[in-house]
Amino acid sequence: MEKNTKVQVTIEDMTEQGEGIGKVDGYTLFIKDTVIGDRVEAKVIKVKKNYGYARLTAILEESPDRVTPLCPVAGPCGGCQLQAMNYESQLLFKQRKVKNHLERLGGLRNISVEPVLGMEYPWEYRNKSQFPVGMNKEGKIVSGFYAGRTHSIIETEHCLLGSPVNEQILALVKSHMAGFHIAPYDEISGKGLVRHVLIRMGKKTGQIMVCIVINGKKLPQAPLLVKALCEVEGMTSISVNINTERSNVILGKELINLYGPGYIVDQIGDISYQISPLSFYQVNPEQTEKLYGTALEFAGLTGQETVWDLYCGIGTISLFLAKKAKKVYGVEIIPAAIENARANARLNGIDNTEFFVGKAEEVLPDYYRRVQQETGEKLYADVIVVDPPRKGCDETLLATMIQMQPSRIVYVSCNSATLARDLRILCDEGYEVKRVQPVDMFPMGVHVETVVLLSHK
Repeated sequence: MEKNTKVQVTIEDMTEQGEGIGKVDGYTLFIKDTVIGDRVEAKVIKVKKNYGYARLTAILEESPDRVTPLCPVAGPCGGCQLQAMNYESQLLFKQRKVKNHLERLGGLRNISVEPVLGMEYPWEYRNKSQFPVGMNKEGKIVSGFYAGRTHSIIETEHCLLGSPVNEQILALVKSHMAGFHIAPYDEISGKGLVRHVLIRMGKKTGQIMVCIVINGKKLPQAPLLVKALCEVEGMTSISVNINTERSNVILGKELINLYGPGYIVDQIGDISYQISPLSFYQVNPEQTEKLYGTALEFAGLTGQETVWDLYCGIGTISLFLAKKAKKVYGVEIIPAAIENARANARLNGIDNTEFFVGKAEEVLPDYYRRVQQETGEKLYADVIVVDPPRKGCDETLLATMIQMQPSRIVYVSCNSATLARDLRILCDEGYEVKRVQPVDMFPMGVHVETVVLLSHK
């Protein structure tokens, strides 16, 4: 295979990033913007020894799974990798992805992966959007999303996955910037003030938060912007976040509250949560209720259990569990999140929780050793729930969990590859996988959340 060669190929599979996979005389090509079943013409743009990359030039025969994307910038934006695939096929793709990871990476055989829990209406589900702000070639202030694998802004004010009110808020912010000659941030020069506009919305409460991320200490004429934003129905919290670092991290550590209590409140099920600009909170509340409901079902609580919730965030899963458990201990590395978790427990009148600040892989082993030294007994848990970041669980944490020998482990994963690795370790130490339930938290995107129930043999 040589660069610039034009080929005709049938797409047989897709990568985790949503690129089509086809083969020409046994040589594998990855082709963006294709769907399983498409027959396409493509131009080879990069060649490796055993595989290469090609750019789609024409669709010769459409897959029966192909649909026309609703979003006019779905291709260049890169945020909706699967929008050209019908929703039923997206769910099957994600189910296969989880099963393949568990079998190929985890070496787990005869695992039944249940059908993915999807959405009736897979649009406008996001309660959080982060819009970078920049300047186009004509000198106009623009906002939108970064093109795939770049920091070039694809201009759009209305994302079909977000709330329609975002468009109104962005227009007010950009009008304020233009009216007072406030420059957007430029990544290359490091100059300019406004970097991002963060918008969060309580889907059940209707409360709205706006946080302006700036490369400086002060937003000019901020009271006038606050006044304009307060005309938006539901506006509850307005703040400025200071981020002067030359990095791609969106939020800095310092917040200046301009209006409201500094947080909004939303509900999942019958639990209320306070959400600040820095809080981690699932972006799809409708599916989060299914995700946490599944975790609660798998935990099998009767009211007598001691539960540890590791990587607990603002206590979202902990409070769900606390309603049915005797005692719940939560661990989270971010101090502000633990403050939110404790406040959320008080907000809901829940008094059988205790939260610890620190790395789960340090807090739990240290607590385990301390209890053993002071009492001579092992720290016990009936159920351990883990909801780690994409890198999965630390080996030290897994080792402590195995020593504690809980009857059940409920693993909530946002990355089925690291999930497979960790399940292999737990299964080698006396646990067996009982149920695997994927949940589609990100329709039109490639990611999938998975809840797994493990039982001690």
